[in-house]
Amino acid sequence: MMRFRLLAGVLTAALTLTACGGGGAAEPDAVPAGTVRLALNRWVGYEASAAVVAYLLKHELGYTVELVKSDEADAWKGFETGTVDVVIENWAHPELKKEYIEQKNVAVTAGETGNKGVIGWYVPEWMAQKYPDITDYRNLAKYRGLFRTDKSGDLGQFLAGDPSFVTNDEALIKNLGLPYKVVYAGSEDALIAEARKAGEERTPLLMYFYEPQWLFSRLKLVKVNLPPYAIGCDTDPKKIACDYPPYLLDKIVSRRFASTGGKAYELVKNFKWTNDDQNAVAYDIAVNKLSAEAAARKWAEANKIVWQAWIPT
Repeated sequence: MMRFRLLAGVLTAALTLTACGGGGAAEPDAVPAGTVRLALNRWVGYEASAAVVAYLLKHELGYTVELVKSDEADAWKGFETGTVDVVIENWAHPELKKEYIEQKNVAVTAGETGNKGVIGWYVPEWMAQKYPDITDYRNLAKYRGLFRTDKSGDLGQFLAGDPSFVTNDEALIKNLGLPYKVVYAGSEDALIAEARKAGEERTPLLMYFYEPQWLFSRLKLVKVNLPPYAIGCDTDPKKIACDYPPYLLDKIVSRRFASTGGKAYELVKNFKWTNDDQNAVAYDIAVNKLSAEAAARKWAEANKIVWQAWIPT
């Protein structure tokens, strides 16, 4: 990513538990036995997954979980320094896999999360209804006037989220010859706020967005059709002129944690749920304003049949 993918704003925290557990890829400073260091990236879907895994590590297996706030790329550095054991939701990142898994040999994959990731360009439903051809990228040039803002000048504004998310948008706009300027909202919260405003006040908006995301259960957005993705069309980031690929999100752990993490590693490896599961927890965090742990507890109490299979015997 998310890429592509935003809201967390959660400070590094520790959830108190007991038992024995992981370690990092390099020799870290001494840490309490039984601590699992779980990266916390900056979007609410990730926070939802991290909250549920942390809750089960604590209440079912008795571990201590340290939530390490970080951007996507920075989290992978923790595999080498020993400050991160688990990235619970990875949006492809072949360049990071090459560096940390293949070259440095400090991380390994731990299977898919079950979430299907989609990244793309979106407009509010009302725009697609009023301008039916606007969802074809070839027609965006003639609509640039609709999207002009103080920040884009004579160009149309394309609203992105956090610059650290998986994004090809600047290259896409350049290579497709579109008269638009990428403007960064700065966070998932800000991007969602603009999407809701555009839907409620019927203001024009062309934006980067992604699934899984709880907002789709509250607001209808319509995806713009970019040139279809084909294997290899995104090999050179500077020459990308195709849509984002479909993402099967996966988990990455430090090599040391995979070897010594015991039941904590087994739970992480077994963790697998759906977009609907993640959206339910994310919605409780973002909209119902539950704490991450309270949202995780609510989901766990209602879905024991799902997570029981993740708990190692």
